[in-house]
Amino acid sequence: MENAVIIFVRNPILGQVKTRLAKTMGNARALKVYERLLEHTHHVLQNIDCHKFVFYADGINTNDMWPASLYIKREQKSGDLGEKMLAAFSDVFKEGYRKVLIVGSDCYDLTNEIVEEAFEKLHHTDLVFGPAADGGYYLFGQKQVHQQIFNVKEWSTATVLSESLMLAEQDALSYTLLPVLQDVDEEKDVYFDY
Repeated sequence: MENAVIIFVRNPILGQVKTRLAKTMGNARALKVYERLLEHTHHVLQNIDCHKFVFYADGINTNDMWPASLYIKREQKSGDLGEKMLAAFSDVFKEGYRKVLIVGSDCYDLTNEIVEEAFEKLHHTDLVFGPAADGGYYLFGQKQVHQQIFNVKEWSTATVLSESLMLAEQDALSYTLLPVLQDVDEEKDVYFDY
């Protein structure tokens, strides 16, 4: 198997997930939204033909929706989001994979067709990005570790994608953009039942 996907998750614990959402919705509703997002991400990825790695932000959960028989479980390293993603990619590429994607767990618009398209695009390009409407990205893929892509000055801002593309261009790396999708960060982004 030459393809792998990394899923970044948090354990669904009251008061510790979707904190921006919780400011207007309250902790209990924000938790319900996050649980729905986790279920959606799981559903999208379960039939993708690749090895799957779940990287937890807050301790590996051995008894959750990601069975250890199907998902390789790891813990995210410390640091900012870029350092965590770089470490995760480095770990997975060391195991011999040739195409690796990373996705978060807060994009209800993600589909398995988009994930399959991302792997397909990596036949012809160095990098693939799934742009989020807020200026970040919901998916990123590469065929080898390009450390400089993670040198974004400030994560979780509206300039993350544009800065990442600039870093790619500085190193003459080719990239492809997938459809723009909406991440769930604020109450206005929640259009689905939970």
